[in-house]
Amino acid sequence: MSPAEQEREQQASIPFQVHHKDLNLCEILAGNCGTYANKTNLFLHHRSLGRRHPLIGLLLFNDTMITTRFAPSPTGKLHLGHAYAAKVAYHLANKKESRFVVRFEDIDYTRVRPEFYQDILDDLEWLGFSWNEKPWKQKERLKHYEKALEQLKEMGVVYPCYCTRREVEEELTHLAQAPQGPEGPLYPGTCRGLKNPPRDREPAWRLDSKKAASLIGSLSFQDQIHGNIKVVPGLLGDVILARKDIGTSYHLAVVVDDAAQKITHVTRGEDLLPSTHIHRILQNLLGLPEPQYLHHELLTDQSGERLAKRNEAQAIASLRKKGLSAEEVKKMAHPDFHTPPHQSSP
Repeated sequence: MSPAEQEREQQASIPFQVHHKDLNLCEILAGNCGTYANKTNLFLHHRSLGRRHPLIGLLLFNDTMITTRFAPSPTGKLHLGHAYAAKVAYHLANKKESRFVVRFEDIDYTRVRPEFYQDILDDLEWLGFSWNEKPWKQKERLKHYEKALEQLKEMGVVYPCYCTRREVEEELTHLAQAPQGPEGPLYPGTCRGLKNPPRDREPAWRLDSKKAASLIGSLSFQDQIHGNIKVVPGLLGDVILARKDIGTSYHLAVVVDDAAQKITHVTRGEDLLPSTHIHRILQNLLGLPEPQYLHHELLTDQSGERLAKRNEAQAIASLRKKGLSAEEVKKMAHPDFHTPPHQSSP
């Protein structure tokens, strides 16, 4: 066991004080709570990791104002996985004077459908969730992302990339050892330091992870389930921060908007844990505040596949039509509930 793992194990063994009135939130996040000390103090046990975790303290039960957000993409209908993500964020912000906001991540206009904006709000309202302000739309905030990108250009930590996706794939096939990340092969850096760029193409803009690393020094972030995590600047390679067609990316937009909306606690699926390395780098470079993080489990079907928008059977709207109540649907929106596997259409 590495020193970092030993430290996390030691932290996980420390008792955390949670008032019994918050037991329902423990159940949402962990699936079960065991009372080990007395009637008012609880240890939380996270089943999937098999050890106690701090799902309290900074996240839930301090006296500071908490602001969380639920940020769906209007590219399809909400399913049970979205309901779980919204439930986690909503209940973290259920204290007096705390805020829960909705933000539409709609920068990918090629996949967005206008009807899904209202469908998503209708589903959230039916589930019993309310929000504190008019939902933001990222497509209306492009100038803010452009400003952040210009700041990064001035710092020299981004560079233009003229490669097409096919060209990147071909380049990777010619490499004896293609760089690998947690999500697959990484961009090989073809355009980094390019001296004669093509004049007939508009570039995308990539983060120069090596230059960024030289400026930020050692960084980490605290995740309330996964513990303290050291930032690895090259984990995802030189990611795209501004696509050539839309002028921004998920990474840049989410960091700018979390700061603008004063999000104090970012809750999302654990599949986005690697992305947080990029987000902490951007926060540091742009001088933006660091939120607390909670990367929770993903909901899966009985075959272990994560739920997807293409599975209409698990859409909130479909479950409503079947006659299920909002409370029944929210109970289904839990990691311990496994839906039937998705059947592809013939």
